[in-house]
Amino acid sequence: MTQRASRRRAVPLLRAGALLALVWAGLAQPDALAATGPAALPGPGTDPVLAGRLDLGPAGLPETRTTTTLQPGVRLTRITRGGTDDALFWTLEVQIPDISSPDPDAPPLALSGEADARAESERLRAEGFDARVEAVARPRAADMSPGTLGYRVRVGSWRTRAEAEQERARMAAAGESASAVYTGWDGDRAAGGPWHVDVVTIDPRLFTGRLDAAFGPDLEGRETTSALARAAGATVAVNAGFFVLDPASGAPGDPAGVGVYDGELLSEPVGDRPALVLDEHGGSSVERLSWRGSVRIGGRSVPLDGINRVPGLIRNCGGDATDRPTSRPLHDITCTDDSELVVFTPEYGARTPSGPGRELVLDAHQRVISVAAARGTALAPGTTSVQATGAAADLLAAVRAGDRVRVHTELTDAATGRPRPVSRRTTIVNGGPQLVHRGQEEITQRRDGMDHAGDPSWAYGWVVKRNPRTLAGTDGYGRTVLVTVDGRSTDDLGLSIPEAADVARSLGLVEAVNLDGGGSTAMAVHGQVVGRPSDAAGERPVGDAVVVLPPTRRP
Repeated sequence: MTQRASRRRAVPLLRAGALLALVWAGLAQPDALAATGPAALPGPGTDPVLAGRLDLGPAGLPETRTTTTLQPGVRLTRITRGGTDDALFWTLEVQIPDISSPDPDAPPLALSGEADARAESERLRAEGFDARVEAVARPRAADMSPGTLGYRVRVGSWRTRAEAEQERARMAAAGESASAVYTGWDGDRAAGGPWHVDVVTIDPRLFTGRLDAAFGPDLEGRETTSALARAAGATVAVNAGFFVLDPASGAPGDPAGVGVYDGELLSEPVGDRPALVLDEHGGSSVERLSWRGSVRIGGRSVPLDGINRVPGLIRNCGGDATDRPTSRPLHDITCTDDSELVVFTPEYGARTPSGPGRELVLDAHQRVISVAAARGTALAPGTTSVQATGAAADLLAAVRAGDRVRVHTELTDAATGRPRPVSRRTTIVNGGPQLVHRGQEEITQRRDGMDHAGDPSWAYGWVVKRNPRTLAGTDGYGRTVLVTVDGRSTDDLGLSIPEAADVARSLGLVEAVNLDGGGSTAMAVHGQVVGRPSDAAGERPVGDAVVVLPPTRRP
């Protein structure tokens, strides 16, 4: 790991510009990326972002569009598709008891087997509730075949949420558990919208600013996308990778996957999940990356477990064979390991995580300047530390101040294992699953950990149902494309994961990856949010954001 003083990601605040007053735009089908490299720039009539239609909902839905140039080489196209669909309605979705589980405290399920769903429906109907059973399809992915994901139980249909909530209250009084849902969020391809989509296109041939990522003063804190945009003086920004949210899973704000900032690897990958690789000049790629790290102590090289994360907690899993319950990526799950070696840099936060174990602090020449029998310290610029927990702490027991302890970390190409070079111009943020590869839809749901064995309810909510989404990639013209789609309301349906891939392909992306979504999805233009974040509290603080900086902000 290169040793140098920490570079804070926040820079002086610039005045926010006014929100853009835009109408909505339509899109065309993608062009394939030529083997010889990016194609010549398209004309307005053939540009997939400026012409044509999104592959979203039934054919023939109305679409409108308007495009604004934000700075040289950077365009924002705002899109709407479809409109109010009278076939959509509010209903109640029942939490189904897991009758098949031997555990009497097993939590209820959104989906179950057909027999359990029918038994629950019949029981509810006997109590006077208009219950029904619906099969939920499992969509095709590159590594999963289509089929039936499970069965849900629903009660009634109403035009308004208020009416549905009245029935939910009656069910609650009877001891039943249900939630009000809008059928437009189901992921049914027959739904007519509406959808709102914001598309930022960055052309490296015309771009004179800087494409980067920002995480604020330190990794462990969270800030909103708009705050990160204002602090960086960004023309436009979108939320970026997955991050720790619950303190029980680590340090909130810490990237839950690979993070490279100014060429420094500050967070390790999750398995070989795809990541968005940005060049400051506006280019990008989607790559599968892994890593390797080691600590050399007294002539012995010992593998590292992580970088800048709480030892023992591996958010989204994808670590090594000593982690439980799995070494494979498993999204929204925190794996554990009671014996780990983790390296920390000053970018982590004000202090390293505290707790039992041992911690070494190293100077810029990787010489030990302090040894502690417990974890938790403040790191000065230019220093790093190595924390050990459990049995791994014994590895550091003989180390003394003045000893040389060499720490090495590097990114690797997941397919070949070869080092993946980075420069100070390189920024990498985590994501998953992959959506498009080599111009074809290729959703790697299972490989990237978005399939929980034995828990179809998780894939139902995360993959099948519509949610706000943020996605990114590169198109056939060599441009970086950043996309946000609002959701979780009757005015913004959001996208399922298959629909996110359809949108990416419709926009001409030849490589695309899903970034963090749901309440994290946000786009800020001149520091002000465009669109409608879905959290009830408003814009959600996130771990990091992709920022597009104007020419005057270039160092």
